[in-house]
Amino acid sequence: MEEKERGASRSRHSEAQIIAAVKVKQLQAHLGDFVAAYNFAKRLKTLGGLTAYEFICKGWQKEPDRFILNPIHQIPGLNI
Repeated sequence: MEEKERGASRSRHSEAQIIAAVKVKQLQAHLGDFVAAYNFAKRLKTLGGLTAYEFICKGWQKEPDRFILNPIHQIPGLNI
């Protein structure tokens, strides 16, 4: 009977570790998304109060020859 209890204890322990690992990965992904969104939307004094993305788009409108890709098509998230 002790053998079954040990096996059950191990499987419960393994399940708990798996669930914890999944939650950590989900938290890391969420935190990464949050930081990316924050940095993307942060307005910078050195860029004249524009976000980095707005500054790049403004530069593309003034001098499109300097860019290989259209920065408007590079926006993260849904492109609707």
